[in-house]
Amino acid sequence: MQSTSEKTKLIRPSNWVVCFGMTVAVCSWNPAAGAENKAAEKTSSSAATDAEKPATEGSIVEFIDQQLRQGWVDNEIQPSEAATDEEWIRRIYLDLCGRIPTLEEANGFLKDESPRKRFVLIETLLAHEDYVRNFTTIWTNNSIGRGAPRRVSRTGMEKFYREAFAKERPWNEIVVDIVTASGHYEENGAVNYTLAQMQMPDDGVQLTAMTTRLFLGLQVQCTQCHNHPFNKWQQDQFWEYNSFFRQVRKEDHRKLDPNTGRMVDDYSEVTWQDFSGPVYYEKRSGVMQVAFPRFEGHEVDPGADTDRRIEFGKLLTESIDGQPPHIAQAMVNRMWSHFFGYGFTRPVDDMGPHNPASHPELLLRLSQEFVASGYNIKQLIRTICATEAYGLGSQFNDKNKTDDPAAGEMPLFSHLYLKSMQAEQMYDSLIVASNAHQSGRGGWSAQEEQRQKWMQQFVVAFENDENDESTTFNGTIPQALMMMNSELIDKACSIERGSFLFETMSKPGSEPQKIQDLYLAALSRHPTRSEISKVQKMLNANSYRTNKLNGYQDLFWALLNSNEFVLIH
Repeated sequence: MQSTSEKTKLIRPSNWVVCFGMTVAVCSWNPAAGAENKAAEKTSSSAATDAEKPATEGSIVEFIDQQLRQGWVDNEIQPSEAATDEEWIRRIYLDLCGRIPTLEEANGFLKDESPRKRFVLIETLLAHEDYVRNFTTIWTNNSIGRGAPRRVSRTGMEKFYREAFAKERPWNEIVVDIVTASGHYEENGAVNYTLAQMQMPDDGVQLTAMTTRLFLGLQVQCTQCHNHPFNKWQQDQFWEYNSFFRQVRKEDHRKLDPNTGRMVDDYSEVTWQDFSGPVYYEKRSGVMQVAFPRFEGHEVDPGADTDRRIEFGKLLTESIDGQPPHIAQAMVNRMWSHFFGYGFTRPVDDMGPHNPASHPELLLRLSQEFVASGYNIKQLIRTICATEAYGLGSQFNDKNKTDDPAAGEMPLFSHLYLKSMQAEQMYDSLIVASNAHQSGRGGWSAQEEQRQKWMQQFVVAFENDENDESTTFNGTIPQALMMMNSELIDKACSIERGSFLFETMSKPGSEPQKIQDLYLAALSRHPTRSEISKVQKMLNANSYRTNKLNGYQDLFWALLNSNEFVLIH
């Protein structure tokens, strides 16, 4: 294999297209890639047919479909065609498992002729360990970030979420456990959320702001200093919320290192501290005000004997003027955004009358069903994935070009919006495409250790000017260079004995079949006849004629660096 420095100097055939602003990919993909295959799949890949919809969700799914269709009629647009099986299987694996399907998984699904195969696959993936891993990663990142703030145990936070998703715990129980957690940061991993928000002594201001945003879908943080100029949030409301967190105390423990004789960090914990009465805050006029613990009109005894966080946890599941609790609406909005790229509000964590939902009836009905199901996360996922809209293709047509939320338009969900991969999705998909996940890396802990080691490259490359972590692969020059030149890509494209490329390309088989295997492994689709022809022409060029394995290696490298690989469509 060419060295890293040589790889960027390769002379590419004229049909290689520009990706990330650089010529890297032998792939003529666009959002309608595989059009030659679409006609053959049209019958079997219809979106959310009655045969594919789980009967238990029929009523709510039909309601969602009807509401969205009415929106298309009202706005005089037509939805895109149904996604092909190739497009859909890649999408569902990335959304549920955080990775693309393996070559074997893609082949098995595409050969399956059952009309219920999409529904069956959804159930299979919901029972897969990668579903647990994916949502553990998502919510750990949401709670503490990609790294681990000082005196925060990422291992403990992951353990809490992993057990919660594996045991299918109701979402309301998960949230209550997090906001009321106390104890050792590894013995009770839920406390790491609180510890991550208490990096500085601020009387629980950051903890208040993060909790309302993440779990309630409310942005009240700017009202700590003044009433919000554009919505109903008042300054006193922020401090009423804040008063629930004034009994939280962070304790850092140190121990003696016998080797150095110095005191070093040992562990941290969240404990209860005495606090009673009101919170005092200053208005912009300089007048001091008081705020007592109150949530959506429900007042809590401010006495010293009251554990305010426990009371706050109880209030989180209370209905609000007959409406579903904030935690239900916020989770539904986030989950819809996870699958469609956009939620019912933008941003997804700023809900309220000042920021009307694009489809208020859908948000309300889904939230009601979520509560009625006992906050069953998998049930919510089944419902969303069974909708007609989720089964649509990502290529827009002449009749729905205006459905473009990226241009500021209200989302109508008449086609799937393109999403960039998360950093973790990129890593796991590279591992899966090259079969590195079968290299015997041990159990969960060993795999996570290796994964975090590789992920540090992504985290560094994804930092922005505010020193925050970017969450998606957005094609910056450093990110593109990292993809093209990283050790991970080199290993994924290795042609050493035992590697995916060596084993797959050295076995008996025709050249077109091997090309198809590479496309399926990287892009989860078959190449078009035109792509096969161009690749064969490249492989028969003088530079590859005597060593086809090098040609397959360069093709695979190009596919992994293509726009099509990076995007979820």
